[in-house]
Amino acid sequence: MKDLPDDGFHVFDTTLRDGAQREGISLTVADKLTIARHLDDFGVGFIEGGWPGANPRDTEFFARARAEIDFKHAQLVAFGATRKAGVRAEDDAQVKALLESGAPVITLVAKSHDRHVELALRTTLEENLAMVRETVAYLRSQGRRVFLDCEHFFDGYRANAGYAKQVVSAAHEAGAEVVILCDTNGGMLPGQIDAVVRTVLADTGARLGIHAQDDTGCAVANTLAAVDAGATHVQCTANGYGERVGNANLFPVVAALELKYGRRVLPEGALEEMTRISHAIAEVVNLTPSTHQPYVGVSAFAHKAGLHASAIKVDPDLYQHIDPERVGNTMRMLVSDMAGRASIELKGKELGIDLGGDRALVGRIVERVKERELAGYTYEAADASFELLLRQEVEGRPRRFFRVESWRAIVEDRPDGTHANEATVKLWAKGERIVATAEGNGPVNALDRALRVGLERIYPQLATMELVDYKVRILEGKHGTESTTRVLVSTADGQGEWSTVGVGENVIAASWQALDDAYAYGLLRAGVDPQE
Repeated sequence: MKDLPDDGFHVFDTTLRDGAQREGISLTVADKLTIARHLDDFGVGFIEGGWPGANPRDTEFFARARAEIDFKHAQLVAFGATRKAGVRAEDDAQVKALLESGAPVITLVAKSHDRHVELALRTTLEENLAMVRETVAYLRSQGRRVFLDCEHFFDGYRANAGYAKQVVSAAHEAGAEVVILCDTNGGMLPGQIDAVVRTVLADTGARLGIHAQDDTGCAVANTLAAVDAGATHVQCTANGYGERVGNANLFPVVAALELKYGRRVLPEGALEEMTRISHAIAEVVNLTPSTHQPYVGVSAFAHKAGLHASAIKVDPDLYQHIDPERVGNTMRMLVSDMAGRASIELKGKELGIDLGGDRALVGRIVERVKERELAGYTYEAADASFELLLRQEVEGRPRRFFRVESWRAIVEDRPDGTHANEATVKLWAKGERIVATAEGNGPVNALDRALRVGLERIYPQLATMELVDYKVRILEGKHGTESTTRVLVSTADGQGEWSTVGVGENVIAASWQALDDAYAYGLLRAGVDPQE
């Protein structure tokens, strides 16, 4: 281990166990190994890998993690239960599996709610205390660091505070390094957490940790309330993944500790990797990163209102609580019908386009944006379309790589129930008239293919581009079934991704506009000179 923060405070990640209980997440062993590497790169102190012996996947994970990962910052943690009632700790098969995992740290889970002991474990309150004492003592005698999770602690404390504290004391006196108070049902509020943690800390003398579920939307706040009350161990999951609505989110908790509390809990420079790590883990679990997640979301430092933009132009700190670069994020200016001159000037600067302090030009762009957004366009989600509009206003003409003469899409409904989709485009590029036809999986896909068939010979750069997302929204109706359709298209070229927008009386017309912008921007991005 190297460059570890002081062991006086623990950042404990349980994404691989508790986070994996989120609906829609199913991790392979390879996934778990990849996430463990990301978490170790981030610099958390402990990574809870799962429950060895409970299922073959977790058993395999511990075996492979020992052989394949050279942990630089984190210690691997195995999770399991105290011994069964009436069984010696050294004879309990599940306790043996914890030792066989080879993990240097073991987290035990124990009942701390008297009704759970009697109804779920079906044993006596005294036997439950013995199970805690004896399992902790045995694992400590085998050279393991031991933490103990008090399941349903806060509900148990409310029902029988004396017994809940007895469980904490039993673990502490037997050698548990940390006793974690778990808000398993996620129903507590910050003031309640603060009061209970202070009392338990004073009455037991144990080192305390906090594990908060997010059912009231307070998991991060509850975690920080526990820290304020004296807890020195926080259990979290990456991006707040977890059962039901999730767990305390690792990233805002760590950012608050480092930036708001001034407490060093990560290795030097690791906080700047936070946005990258968050998004990388989201990719592994195959969930789209939350755009509005604090600190790491792409919208976390995105500014839309004209009043905000005017202030930010003077000093970015006027509307930002931190410099986004401290967490590896960036400030973004959104362009919409709410935009003022400052928003346009800042967005131009962000795109590398100097508006030269030309008030008339900026005013014209503001009015153009407002006019088009009134017609249904949206530029805050389509930066590429906005850049094309901006360049057109600055240069006095659109940047055209091809000129469209006409296009059409045909959908044929056949008697056997099948469908055929065919599109034809007629266009000009580099002085050459091109007619191209293609079939596709739907009329929009057929148009996309026809455009490629016609242009790839002249612009081979298009071969690297592909559509990666397609969204349709029907805007307000006009008369009867008439309506305005807005299409957002995301395109990628292996080096980055951009979004374009189209608006029309039907989905095909709107899609064509978005496709036209997508390939025009892609060619601009590739450094191709406009021809038309």
